[in-house]
Amino acid sequence: MDLGLKDRVYVVTGATRGLGHASARALVAEGAKVVVTGRKEDAVAEAVSALGPDAAAGAAVDNADPAAAERLIATARERFGRFDGVLVSVGGPPPGFVADTTDEQWQAAFDSVFLGAVRLARAAAAELGEGGVIGFVLSGSVHEPIPGLTISNGLRPGLAGFAKSLADELGPRGIRVVGLLPGRVDTDRVRELDSLSADPEATRQAAESRIPLRRYGTPEEFGRTAAFLLSPAASYITGVMLPVDGGSRHGF
Repeated sequence: MDLGLKDRVYVVTGATRGLGHASARALVAEGAKVVVTGRKEDAVAEAVSALGPDAAAGAAVDNADPAAAERLIATARERFGRFDGVLVSVGGPPPGFVADTTDEQWQAAFDSVFLGAVRLARAAAAELGEGGVIGFVLSGSVHEPIPGLTISNGLRPGLAGFAKSLADELGPRGIRVVGLLPGRVDTDRVRELDSLSADPEATRQAAESRIPLRRYGTPEEFGRTAAFLLSPAASYITGVMLPVDGGSRHGF
């Protein structure tokens, strides 16, 4: 299937590693151009080199920066001459239980994970035309809280609600809004969470036993799903929160 991604231009945040980087790789493999972001200059440069300088540009920004959204969209237009969509991915927030999390951690996570995503989506909505798309990398915690991820459990479902509202508002303009809900995908983040237990390997085996496909997903599998949802091939899909979890979500 031709996804129709050739020469389309997307901003992908948090794309120096993990799910954001896998999504950027999949987009580039299908012929798209990407502007990738991360907090560290060296990591951004490494990601651009891996993706190919003809297909990727980079910007070291923090999603919490109020100026980030306009800067990234301007970079897309200046470097590649157009802007077709954004995939908002951000790492963290740090693990912890209710009693362990501080006001400062909540505020920092809100600014980066929640408000930063809202700003990016709002700026993208103002710039996109018909056929544009705004995507959010969220979490299975949208449907069911994950033990030990209290801050994420509080913020990700709120972003899903924002995304659903945005889909209703932008639909008449032909702009789509989608969310991806990763489950246990084999990234540094998931391995870090497993390592918090006394026996990480046993923790992984127990988690895999609860997944119908009996394994963790790969970043590449997630990236291909993201590329499809962002592509013109998914032109009649909007407002969805799609689990990418090997069947872990048992509800309809």
